[in-house]
Amino acid sequence: MDYKLLENAPLFKDVPPEEINVMLQCLGTEERDYDKGETIFHAGDVIHNIGLVLTGRVQIENDDVWGNKSVMESVGPGFAFAESYACLPGEPLMVSAIAAEPSHILFLDTGRVLTTCPSACTHHNRLIQNLLYISSQKNLNLSRRIFHTSSKSIRGRLLSYLSFQASKAGSRDFCIPFNRQQLADYLSIDRSAMSAELGKMRKEGILETDKNHFVLKTDLL
Repeated sequence: MDYKLLENAPLFKDVPPEEINVMLQCLGTEERDYDKGETIFHAGDVIHNIGLVLTGRVQIENDDVWGNKSVMESVGPGFAFAESYACLPGEPLMVSAIAAEPSHILFLDTGRVLTTCPSACTHHNRLIQNLLYISSQKNLNLSRRIFHTSSKSIRGRLLSYLSFQASKAGSRDFCIPFNRQQLADYLSIDRSAMSAELGKMRKEGILETDKNHFVLKTDLL
């Protein structure tokens, strides 16, 4: 177990390192490895565990009946996923959780997370508060995605997303957590059309890009 990673994970924020191991023992944890492309949770599943990425990356996806894919979220090491559904007994998943790369996942039993254990761990309440914060942050991220996809044009969606990423990084030179296909899925646009638009923006001097690395020019923002 990478306890240093857990110390910096939002779910264990402000929990002393010496308490984390004790808490894990009473939270009903389990660890599993997944290959790239393997499904961790399927849409329609009813789950009782919160997933926390220890290594790798997990992508939250929604596929419609025609096979069109939307990427809702990309979750890296130290971050949790599926917590909203795990906290709603009997609520089936509307999305799937897929390992975007080889991943090692820690699962925590929601019933034990939300109920103070018999040994009354000192920082159990802090864990519950952190879980509420994470859920609120996820709702904010979903609102941002709706904002990024509100434009009818491909360029408008790209500018909205890339401007936000630059602001988040505090620099016009930044990397995004998606490859080109994942970015297209996240913005709900065709990959070929998006690549063509990025090519036009590069020629116009609006940006420079190499894979998931972007540099926005001064006249963009």
